[in-house]
Amino acid sequence: MLGGGLCFLRVKASRCREAVVASMARRALKLVSLAAASSGFYLYSSKYLDPNDFGAVRVGRAVATTAVITYDYLTSLRSVPYGSQEYAYLKSQVHLRSAERLRDLCCANRGTFIKVGQHLGALDYLLPEEYTRTLKILHSQAPQSSMQEIEQVIREDLGKEIKELFVSFEDTPLGAASLAQVHKAVLQDGRTVAVKVQHPKVQAQSSRDILLMEILLLTVKQIFPDFEFMWLVDEAKKNLPLELDFLNEGRNAEKVSHMLKDFDFLKVPRIYWELSTRRVLLMEFVEGGQVNDRAYMERNSIDVNEISRNLGKLYSEMIFVNGFVHCDPHPGNVLVRKCPATGKAHIILLDHGLYQVLTEKFRLDYCRLWQSLIKADMKRVQKYSRRLGAGDLYPLFACMLTARSWDSVNKGIDRSPVTANEDVEIRTNAAAYLPQISQLLNNVPRQMLLLLKTNDLLRGIESALHTRASSSSFLNMSRCCIRAVSTYQRSKSHSLYRKAKISLLEALSLWQINLHELFLRLKGSRLGNWVIAFLSRMHHSPY
Repeated sequence: MLGGGLCFLRVKASRCREAVVASMARRALKLVSLAAASSGFYLYSSKYLDPNDFGAVRVGRAVATTAVITYDYLTSLRSVPYGSQEYAYLKSQVHLRSAERLRDLCCANRGTFIKVGQHLGALDYLLPEEYTRTLKILHSQAPQSSMQEIEQVIREDLGKEIKELFVSFEDTPLGAASLAQVHKAVLQDGRTVAVKVQHPKVQAQSSRDILLMEILLLTVKQIFPDFEFMWLVDEAKKNLPLELDFLNEGRNAEKVSHMLKDFDFLKVPRIYWELSTRRVLLMEFVEGGQVNDRAYMERNSIDVNEISRNLGKLYSEMIFVNGFVHCDPHPGNVLVRKCPATGKAHIILLDHGLYQVLTEKFRLDYCRLWQSLIKADMKRVQKYSRRLGAGDLYPLFACMLTARSWDSVNKGIDRSPVTANEDVEIRTNAAAYLPQISQLLNNVPRQMLLLLKTNDLLRGIESALHTRASSSSFLNMSRCCIRAVSTYQRSKSHSLYRKAKISLLEALSLWQINLHELFLRLKGSRLGNWVIAFLSRMHHSPY
């Protein structure tokens, strides 16, 4: 009797939710129609006005899309047995339809919506593949501002016309992103520069867009209590104002260039401060191919493994040693080239608007967690995962960090390469464990969110270069973790003997890693293969 009553209440609650969503959808469509009608008169009389300038249009479009997606999830799966093959197929179809609607909304509303959509598209292994695959195209479908708008921003910020500042200024941008676009130009003194200009309407629309997203996400959470994506709004609130300040971006570029000055393979374009403002950034112009373009590297005799190894060094140093991390390493922001003067391969790091500053406590716990993962020390994996907010979901957290199965994590992530079956398993689990993943993302420190995005972007580059989960990447991480922990321990020690002991243990640990790396290189070389074959023959020789 009690079971029947509960069942009745669930059905009733479900129907109430459906009625609410249906009502939302009808109201949203009315709002869109009204907005379109009211703005039509103004658009008819002026070719310069854009419907996206009208708040009612943007709000109506977002509300309608949210209502339709919510209604689709509520109704499409209700009559299918949970866990069946049909359920899995239909859920995948709903994911795909919803991702396409979300992509279309981002493309239509532009600006902040595209930025947030790009963030979601970068979360491979954390979100269902239908979403990440569909939203990835937002990196190549960002809107372009007209030359009239570009001229207006430069005139307002620099106080001069383009022809007064530049000998030449290319009308077609080198690239367009969600917040800005970049043009190639030549200054009056002959220097070739890249001019980054902010889209003129982004600044005004961003705060309203974030508020709108917050309201919509809170509404969806009322209907789906397991929906935990408020972290996305929190991140946008914190990071977007920083990304919209190009002077902050210039300071980040100079800081990371100085911080990593010992890496001769790194190139960070110089900033020209005299012609830079909060909306205009002038940089040294540097050419190169995208870091995921294996064919470009082969044409230019650039060693793919060296690039992958150096990229790993770069990010291990930023994350584990310095705690100052470039968090947008998608292929358009990381270029490679062969230096004409030296013949060395350079990594060019662009777009320094989004950085994560790690606290010392977080950085050291993160170091120790990765050391534990590499050593397959599961007790310490549990300990440091819990310290980073994972709680009882630490196995899922370890899989999210490494993008490996729990079985591989237990065996040791450096022991075996990622197989195609394991990759499919991870992506499938991202859909199956979406409520738990969203709960984790809501519970971990905010610093972790951009690191997870960065990890996934770097893995995407490694996958494109076919260097994923190579031993060298784990060796570089181990070196940086050892150095970071040893430096911290020395700073807290007041005994010369204790400091000397820490330094000796550090040197021994680094020496062991160097020896292991030498062994792996010899093993993979012709000489190494010859020695192994010779020793094998000697072992089987009757003498």
